[in-house]
Amino acid sequence: MKIIVFGASGRMGLKVIEQALEAGHIVTAFLRTPSKIVLQHPNLTLFQGDVMYAAAVENAIAGQEVVFSVLGPTRPPTPDMMETAAKNIVVAMQKHGIRRIISTTGAGVPQPEDQPKVADRLVNAMLNLLQKSFVLDASANVKVIQASDLDWTIVRFPHLIDGAHTGKYRVAYIGKDSGTQISRADGANFVLKELIEKKWLGKAPVVSY
Repeated sequence: MKIIVFGASGRMGLKVIEQALEAGHIVTAFLRTPSKIVLQHPNLTLFQGDVMYAAAVENAIAGQEVVFSVLGPTRPPTPDMMETAAKNIVVAMQKHGIRRIISTTGAGVPQPEDQPKVADRLVNAMLNLLQKSFVLDASANVKVIQASDLDWTIVRFPHLIDGAHTGKYRVAYIGKDSGTQISRADGANFVLKELIEKKWLGKAPVVSY
C-alpha cells in the first residue's frame, strides 16, 4: 500500500516507517527537516513540509492510500499544533477520496469505554497538571478525526519505551486490562497489524504490556 506518515521523524514515526518498509509498503515520510531521517530505501520518499500548512499536507496526501499520524509534542511547543494538523489531514483526505487513517495519541486522552481505576485517575490528574496544554491539544486532535466520516482508528499508548519488538501486548481500554507501558517497536507493530486486520475501526483502544 501507499502510506504517508506524519510525525515521521519522531522515535515512534521511525519505527512505523521501518516496519512498513519491511512489510513491502511504499512510504512517504512527511517532515519539516528531511535530514532527520538517515534511512534510505527504494520505497521511501521524504516530503518536506509543515503540518500547520494545509497546502503542504494536501500536496503530500495526493496519491496516497493510507494515512498514519504519529505526531507528538514539539519543542518548543507549537500552540494547537495537533488540532490544526488533524483538521488539515482530514480535509486533504476528504478532498482526495482517501478513507483510512490510523492516528496515535497518549493514553491520557479519555474515551467513553474507559473504566479508570484510582491509579489511572491519579496519573491523568498529574498529566493535566503538568502537561495540560498538550493533553487538551491531543484531545482536540482525536475529536477532529472521530467527528469525520473517515475510516479511523485511534491508537492510544501509555509510556513509550525503547524496548524490543516482541509482538506480545494487550489491546483494551483504560481500566480494562490495560498496562502502563509499551515499546515503540511493538506500538508500530500494532499500527501495521491494524492496517491489515481492521479490527478496531471507529475505536480508540490502548495498546500496552
